[in-house]
Amino acid sequence: MSSSNPSMDDLPPNVMVDILSRLPVKTIIHCKCVCKNWQKIVLDSYFANYHLSRSPKGLMIQHNYEEHMGGYSKPNVLKWVEIEDEQDYHRLQHDPVMCLDLNIAPIFQEAQLLQVGSVNGLICLWEYGPRVDNTYICNPITREYMILPRQQYYREGYATIVYGFGVSLRTNDYKVIRTFEGDIPPDQTSRSRPSLLEAEVYTLGTGQWRSLGHIPYWLCGYFGPFLNGHVHWIVVDKDSPEELCAFDFDSETFKLFPSPPSEAIEESQIHFVSLGVLNGCLSQSDTFDSQFTIWVMKEYGIKKSWHKEVVIKESISPDLDWIMWEPMHLLEGLKDGTILMVYYEDKLLAYDPQSKTIEDTEIFKRYLFGMTYRPGFLRLQNFKLETVHMF
Repeated sequence: MSSSNPSMDDLPPNVMVDILSRLPVKTIIHCKCVCKNWQKIVLDSYFANYHLSRSPKGLMIQHNYEEHMGGYSKPNVLKWVEIEDEQDYHRLQHDPVMCLDLNIAPIFQEAQLLQVGSVNGLICLWEYGPRVDNTYICNPITREYMILPRQQYYREGYATIVYGFGVSLRTNDYKVIRTFEGDIPPDQTSRSRPSLLEAEVYTLGTGQWRSLGHIPYWLCGYFGPFLNGHVHWIVVDKDSPEELCAFDFDSETFKLFPSPPSEAIEESQIHFVSLGVLNGCLSQSDTFDSQFTIWVMKEYGIKKSWHKEVVIKESISPDLDWIMWEPMHLLEGLKDGTILMVYYEDKLLAYDPQSKTIEDTEIFKRYLFGMTYRPGFLRLQNFKLETVHMF
């Protein structure tokens, strides 16, 4: 009497999904090539959504320039950095095999691209230039991308565009929001409030942009961080009662959002502000020429919960005065209190709360930009009315 040996294929589908979702992303990609059954599981939307619940924390670094034969080329390469994050230590790891060279697609060659949002493994890219204004969605893990239709309200010339990318908590719709700050005369030497402030939104799978009409707030920055179903920006208007604005992806409405207490350093001639999300909390960095501060909102939406997490003054840290020369972009907070950030598209830095020092991680050389990124297997082909291309 003989008995057959059990195999992985004999396991119930839900058990297979649970097992595969626990593997490293690179291993899951390899498993997809083992057999048709595993491929079917990994490509299924149920697996993609299940995997997101345990998707590892990471960064997506975009290299805009790299050394090439004595000069610099412009590769637009997306480089995924995995974060091994434990209470007593952390480690950043970059596997060159997991890079995505956007230039593989002819449409991206010689393009000026900027990451303007990332959620659930999807990345929103904006191609910008004097006569160029295009929006793309890509998934570096599935190697897919799609081109959104030409914006209905695009205007050439003197227009500043602000982006947001996120997902509705109620309907699970993925949306791109962008505002236009245009109508600035060509001969205007000092920038004043634009007379035209409009917004439009694109829901993935619908095939068209929708106008949201005029908006009351003048927003700053090319993009805003997504958190709790909202994307957040800095308000430029000096007479605004709050210095932050939030867009609700469910109601598709703009509203003022509680901002940290205002700080003013009279002798300072510069003031750079940027927003980020650290350990699930909305955060803001303020850079003066004599002080660098990081604020963290401990309870979402509660103004009194803003806490001054980091303060570095030039007088007490002369070896760190260089961080007060240019803007700092917050990326991610780790369990041991370390804060990862990008200094003026130049360095990937790590702040150590114990020594109160900021060090260059030296993973990459200059000319880089980064965003938080959690890899996912959500397929763009699942969105109806969209034409999807492969890298």
